[in-house]
Amino acid sequence: MSSTQQAIGFGRPLADSRTWRPHWYGGIRGSERSWAIAFLVPYVAVFLGFVVYPVGYGIWLGSEPELYVQLFEDPRYLTTVLNTLLLVGVGVNLKMFLAFLLSGFFIQPGRWIKALLVLYMLPWALPALPAYLSLHWMLIGYGGFLNSALETLFGIDGPIWFNSYWLAIGANILAYIWKWMPFWTLVFLAGRMAIPEEIYEAAAVDGATGLRRFTFVTFPLLANLYLISTLLSTLWTVGDFTAAYFVSSGAPALQTEMLATFGFRVAFDNGYPRLGVASVMTALPLLIPLAILLMRRVQATEVQL
Repeated sequence: MSSTQQAIGFGRPLADSRTWRPHWYGGIRGSERSWAIAFLVPYVAVFLGFVVYPVGYGIWLGSEPELYVQLFEDPRYLTTVLNTLLLVGVGVNLKMFLAFLLSGFFIQPGRWIKALLVLYMLPWALPALPAYLSLHWMLIGYGGFLNSALETLFGIDGPIWFNSYWLAIGANILAYIWKWMPFWTLVFLAGRMAIPEEIYEAAAVDGATGLRRFTFVTFPLLANLYLISTLLSTLWTVGDFTAAYFVSSGAPALQTEMLATFGFRVAFDNGYPRLGVASVMTALPLLIPLAILLMRRVQATEVQL
């Protein structure tokens, strides 16, 4: 009896001589499997040691409800939340708007524009520490560069920048914009360069030139990129540490701290690590929806023009 007849006689299909493997197995075997595991293990170890463990340990540290009751009773914490919202609301939106406009300037032809672009990118290329410390020393006291220049050129005394809440928080926001605006300008410049020239030519035939070209062609095509960049920048800015810590250093009287600097001071200067972690974790109700919205937006649009 043939194998086909045997299979029909017993009422079952022929068995495949190959061993069944799940679809995710990939078909690797033997030495290839060993090499794959060998290359994968270091990455898994780094992920567990530097991502999973710190995040899990931080959640455990800040898991006591009493910590949050103590936080909301502290007026300094409420001021810190307001400062963080100001940095995110004003700093991010103003930075993205100016970066979008400047990308339209730097896309123009001309060698001198390209030279200006190189100079314009220097603040972003500089490390954050010397960039922010230089701004701190420019504004500090009567001996700062800006006040000295005002006295020399115009014979007037400049303000003591870090003795005023609004001047200090404004200095933090302006320093943040100055540092990160070149990066997002470069992102928007790349987006503008990806727009086919044929679209602009067709729009010109229809009479869309100047402001109409920007309103009805450029901005609609870059709207997805603008929104995703704004969401991503917001996620980064909520946890920003360097601007507030190195520019104003919390002055006056620690009134211009952000959530990251407040948690750092509470954990290390005051010796309450659980309370410091809890203060930073209060940003999660904002960060988690933003992260979900960002992932859905990227998945829906694939950041395409």
